[in-house]
Amino acid sequence: MMMTGCNESENESTAVAEVEAAVELFRQTMVEPDESVFYKLTSPKLTYGHSSGLVEDRDACVAAIVSGKNKFLSLELSDQTVDLSGNTAIVRHRFFAHTHDEGKEPGTVTLHVLQVWQKSSEGWQLLARQAVRI
Repeated sequence: MMMTGCNESENESTAVAEVEAAVELFRQTMVEPDESVFYKLTSPKLTYGHSSGLVEDRDACVAAIVSGKNKFLSLELSDQTVDLSGNTAIVRHRFFAHTHDEGKEPGTVTLHVLQVWQKSSEGWQLLARQAVRI
């Protein structure tokens, strides 16, 4: 019986580490946009909610970042938690970024973010994201 518990715990630890790696790669790709990486890390059913209330699908989200419409000069995540439920992970973190969006002056943004990741044949993919200003 102990072995089952250990294996479950090891499997959960591995899955949490995989999710954390996917979140980190997504963060890096927001600063240095790469369309192919975004498509690998996001679900075709992505719903991406901004703190402004704007909600984008996968194509609109990727296009906005790759084109520079939404530009992140730097991006830090902190106070991150990852909770697993089967092949779904709920990630919460604090998001601080230096931005220079198209047509705007450089600025900063501090948010609380909720992300929902789902394990697929492609690996962990972002399924949903919602941000709120702090």
